[in-house]
Amino acid sequence: MRAARPLSCFTRVVAARAGLTATDSKTLDTLIRVGPVTAGELARHTGLATASVTSLIDRLEKKGLVRRARDGSDRRRVMVEPIRERIAEGAAVFGSVRKAYADLLHAYSESQLETILDFMRRASQRTREMTAEMTAHPKSTILDEWRKKGDG
Repeated sequence: MRAARPLSCFTRVVAARAGLTATDSKTLDTLIRVGPVTAGELARHTGLATASVTSLIDRLEKKGLVRRARDGSDRRRVMVEPIRERIAEGAAVFGSVRKAYADLLHAYSESQLETILDFMRRASQRTREMTAEMTAHPKSTILDEWRKKGDG
């Protein structure tokens, strides 16, 4: 989708301004949304290989944005959790971005916003499904299968 390109580029630029990579930013967003997860779960959420996730966690930990903590119910498990206070400090970078998008939303009716929200939820769910499938099965033909469904 051509419309996603500017957003992807914008995400990289904003992340860089905050001293992060786009992957760092995506990971922090995931941790804030879903809460503490294991490195393996984080790999599934991000679509990254577990070895890459280990380096990613190390990098975010050095920046003071995440910490590794033992799972309270199973001391063998290590959870990765966001340090919300530290992340909030960097949120000021995004203040003007939030305002710009809030101003944009005023151009739409409640009905239109509901339609946009429905699409965004469905698109996010479909993206998570495809990411999980392709991560679990690298030779998966799921994209071809979904493309055929859309054509019929």
